Amino acid sequence: MFVVVSYDIPSNRTRRKLHKLLSGYGEWTQYSIFECIVSEKLYSELKKKIVKLVDSEIDSVRCYALCAPCKEKIEIIGNGSVAENPLSYVV
Repeated sequence: MFVVVSYDIPSNRTRRKLHKLLSGYGEWTQYSIFECIVSEKLYSELKKKIVKLVDSEIDSVRCYALCAPCKEKIEIIGNGSVAENPLSYVV
């Protein structure tokens, strides 16, 4: 499945930890956005890790799961490309 994860984290420490976590699941495409191609199992695992990491009172993380046809409709204006299937996962 294709998942876009965006975040707004005030704490530099927590933001760095989340960035490192997400790097193991997907591709960093913009400052606070990752595109991840993961199985349902890995997506569930990722969400659990995010919940443990962030402070729900002040942090915001949004996960947008896109269907395959929706992924094909992503339009990029300017520089960049949509994440593709990785050759391997690093978790």
